[in-house]
Amino acid sequence: MGRISAGILGWRRASDLEVLLVHPGGPLWARRDAGAWTIPKGLVEPGESPEAAALRELLEETGWNVGGELVSLGTIRQKAGKVVHGFAAPMDVEPHTLVSNTFPLEWPPHSGRIERFPEVDRAAWLALPDARVQILESQAPLLDRLSELLSHQG
Repeated sequence: MGRISAGILGWRRASDLEVLLVHPGGPLWARRDAGAWTIPKGLVEPGESPEAAALRELLEETGWNVGGELVSLGTIRQKAGKVVHGFAAPMDVEPHTLVSNTFPLEWPPHSGRIERFPEVDRAAWLALPDARVQILESQAPLLDRLSELLSHQG
């Protein structure tokens, strides 16, 4: 059975619909840009609801909370088999205020040195066409589901 994660696709209406994506931190992602961005997400812990995990992960990876209600965007399966429960929420945050937890990693590999890196190194508000270029391919359906959801809300 694959691992299960949950995350939040923040959105706002500027001149057009914009979504909030984050870039994974650490040296393995440092040179990747297009196709590397993601929704803030992480593993659902035993006994934890996907909604609670999504809120916890948003706080851990960005330092932000959601002001409104979470709306389910369903699940997607990433290439490595991980299932991600996606949620949408209106948000009003400034990317420069991002504060991320860190994780330890032996770097450089086989050096014996443990370095700490942020889980997320940056965030950005992106219009949907730009978000489609930046987001992990497997998470792109979440953009379509959000767009469809909001088009029915008027």
